[in-house]
Amino acid sequence: MKEAPTNLATERAIEARRSPLPRSIRKNWDLYLLIVPVIVYYIIFHYIPMYGVQIAFKDFIASKGITDSPWAGLKHFERFFNSYYFERLIMNTLEIGLYELLVGFPVPIILALLINEVRSKLFRKTVQTITYAPHFLSTVVLVGMLFIFLDPNSGFINMLIRLFGGDPVSFMTEPGWFKTIYVFSGVWQQMGWSSIIYLAALTGIDPQQHEAAKVDGASRLKRIWHINLPGIMPTIIILLIMNVGSVMAVGFEKVFLMQNDLNRESSDVIATYVYRSGIVSAQYSFSAAVGLFNSIINFILLLTVNFISRKVGQNSLW
Repeated sequence: MKEAPTNLATERAIEARRSPLPRSIRKNWDLYLLIVPVIVYYIIFHYIPMYGVQIAFKDFIASKGITDSPWAGLKHFERFFNSYYFERLIMNTLEIGLYELLVGFPVPIILALLINEVRSKLFRKTVQTITYAPHFLSTVVLVGMLFIFLDPNSGFINMLIRLFGGDPVSFMTEPGWFKTIYVFSGVWQQMGWSSIIYLAALTGIDPQQHEAAKVDGASRLKRIWHINLPGIMPTIIILLIMNVGSVMAVGFEKVFLMQNDLNRESSDVIATYVYRSGIVSAQYSFSAAVGLFNSIINFILLLTVNFISRKVGQNSLW
């Protein structure tokens, strides 16, 4: 009678070894099935197109195709490093990326902490709706609003400046204002949407910790600092790593729509330079080399920050 369970366990172990699929996959096959479309998407639209990256090392000729075009080695990279615009492009891209990270990253965290402390459900939902709504505006609409509000003659902001005795400012043509307008308009548009993940993390904090802190006389501010912030710190670290990994990936569309000849000195970034070189001037190999260089820098930043985070705080992407 005692040998039956042992034999049954042995038979199950043998059956598991014979099964071609791991037990976790067989047990959760429906969950793995859900992720298949995502994997297929990335393979088709992100990995297969990497085949074309080789034109960065070739003098691409459309009539000969990618395979038969002559190799050029690192010629296009050297041309970019020695170009007149290299320093300006790198500095503008870095400045906008870092400015966006320093200003745009903490705001959703602060907003989520504040919303989490609101006890009135009606007020909380109102604030969330107001802050989420700008996310659904297209970039074209957002930039159009900027041009209207910041117009030197009829813009709302310049009307206020004149009301207080100041002179109107042409914000959209002044190079010194470009980065600030770009970053803060982005923060306004995305802070509500970005706070959702922090609000979700805050719901996972045990309420008993707050109850115990209240008994010990901790103020609301102290409970936020010593309970809420540590509770969402793993989420903050992961998102910080991902944001640092895209510092050089300043979006093309918004910069391109806000850019003009008067502010180009401050607004010209790698993405817009790739557009002018590749699409406008048809220098496909050169623009591919510039884009590849930008991607490599982002990848190195991602690896570096992830390594530092893993060594310091034990939180990392992998």
